[in-house]
Amino acid sequence: MPEIIARLLYWWTAAFARLPWSWLRRIADALAATWLRLNAREARVARRNLELIYSDLPLAEREALLRNILRTTARQLVETTRLWTHPHARNLKMIRKRTGEALLDAALSNGKGLIVAAPHYGNWELLNQWLGARTALAILYRPPESAIGEAFLRRVRAAQDRTEPDRVTQIRAEGPGIRELYRRLKSGGVVGILPDQQPKAGDGAFAAFFGLPAYTMTLLGRLAERTGATVLFAWCERIGDAPEFALHFEPAPPGIAAPDPDIACAALNRAVETIARRDPTQYQWTYKRYTLRPSRNPADNPYRDLGR
Repeated sequence: MPEIIARLLYWWTAAFARLPWSWLRRIADALAATWLRLNAREARVARRNLELIYSDLPLAEREALLRNILRTTARQLVETTRLWTHPHARNLKMIRKRTGEALLDAALSNGKGLIVAAPHYGNWELLNQWLGARTALAILYRPPESAIGEAFLRRVRAAQDRTEPDRVTQIRAEGPGIRELYRRLKSGGVVGILPDQQPKAGDGAFAAFFGLPAYTMTLLGRLAERTGATVLFAWCERIGDAPEFALHFEPAPPGIAAPDPDIACAALNRAVETIARRDPTQYQWTYKRYTLRPSRNPADNPYRDLGR
């Protein structure tokens, strides 16, 4: 049954994504305005994050930034419906610029394995498709709570054109999946990780992120240390008002593979923060990044009064 419902959801999404870009953009802008007007979860969480990290910014400027973040978030959501339901080769034409591609070529040719760290910035789904067109890739994901949601996610991330090679393998962020990542890297493979999701308790360490302690995954650093794989940060950054993007690759900062998890997590967060500061409106501020606090006291959760 979940597969059937997921298939129906896919066809509904595909029909919606056939609308002209100008219509989709207006729908996204209306959605963002609705979030703000109704004080929806997206607006509440993003506003709290801005209060935490931009506390010195005047209220009027924070609210203006919030409006831009919600508009960009809604556009990214609507763009993704088309990316998920159109042939990848067509989607990749939206990438107008590429920088640091030589770093990727070198990492793919050295046979030591490659970890692509892709923060929630710009459009990471387009990045996945571009990487999948270049090389076999395993991406780590946290499965949705709903079986329907997981079936839908697996469906939309597969190649949409049967003539295209489907070289992206989705691996659940669980014990067997983590062992599979080690195996792939040891054999010189490529692994993609979203490095800025808050891990489960016991799977992370606190490191500064925009000046605040954020519970940060230790997995990426462990993988790099134990396998000797190269780590590159990558992102697809929206440029202009049209759905066009610039693809970027940068080397990870020193310390990313340090045996000390505190050093490795600090390096990871420095890299993510540097990318997010390029254009804060393109970062995923609708995510509760600071839920776990060093005190381990639930009362210190800054989102506790916002509801689900």
